[in-house]
Amino acid sequence: MVPFQAKQHKFSILLALIIVLILGLALNISVGAANISFITALKALFVWDGTREQIIVSTLRLPRTVVGVLVGANLAAAGALMQALTRNPLASPQVFGVNAGASLCVVAGVVLFPSAQISVVVFAFLGAAIGGLIVYSFGSAGGMTPVKLALAGIAVHLFLSAFTHSIIILNESADDVLFWMAGAISDSNWGDVQTIVPWALIGISISFAMSGSVSVLGLGDATAKGLGQNITIIRTAVSFLVLILAGSSVAVAGPIGFVGLLVPHIARKLVGEDYRFVLPFSALLGAILLVYADVLARFIAYPYESPVGIVTAMIGTPFFLYLASKGRTLK
Repeated sequence: MVPFQAKQHKFSILLALIIVLILGLALNISVGAANISFITALKALFVWDGTREQIIVSTLRLPRTVVGVLVGANLAAAGALMQALTRNPLASPQVFGVNAGASLCVVAGVVLFPSAQISVVVFAFLGAAIGGLIVYSFGSAGGMTPVKLALAGIAVHLFLSAFTHSIIILNESADDVLFWMAGAISDSNWGDVQTIVPWALIGISISFAMSGSVSVLGLGDATAKGLGQNITIIRTAVSFLVLILAGSSVAVAGPIGFVGLLVPHIARKLVGEDYRFVLPFSALLGAILLVYADVLARFIAYPYESPVGIVTAMIGTPFFLYLASKGRTLK
């Protein structure tokens, strides 16, 4: 495929995905226990008339939709960065223990230090770093392989999750986080949007800016050094970006799994291995996945809400098992 045709192909895919996302946003603000037509929902965004429908859209569904877009984009971009950093197809915030570590520290911080004037995002960043370091240490001992990483990640995930659930069981005040632990955005509000927006903008914009260096890093350390790249600085920067993206997402939506594992593979299948395209397409696809998963989650126990993490697990588990059994990326 000549360069012009390749660019035209990517532009066509981008346009199609944007249309799919717009349709998902329309569904997200109009579908639910109280069905609201899209025209009514759209009018509620621009014309204030104080109706019940407008209150539902402006205070419940709109912030929920924004959080879904940002969390999906964050987790997908974090997964793409982790897979490039480790050159491992099974790397993702969940498999690497980042989500479990962040969840543990958030729950521990909320329960054990309820009066502390510390943002929940700080606890999430700290836990994400701890979980990731533990899995990386065990998974890379004696040489990292996809299966070894998966086993180390699952073991650490279960270990940290056991501690998290123990804290919840032993503290009645922690009952409210049980729904959040399954990965949920149904209770999102404008405060959550304010929490995640700056971190999402910082993490995604810097990851896009570093996409060229990330592509070179994926070629191997020797090649990256030969091309004049400082791999230590790149690895450190990418690691911090993963903590920012995954940590802020867990802080507002809980440990939503499989988005960071599944989406980067789809993006590479669509646009190739160049991370200048993989990262933005991953972010877009992640937003699409979580927006539509959130719509589906509303019908699992209709008219009651279900955690969106249930839907992503239903989609991602078969894919994870496929990758673990093959031990390779999709080509």
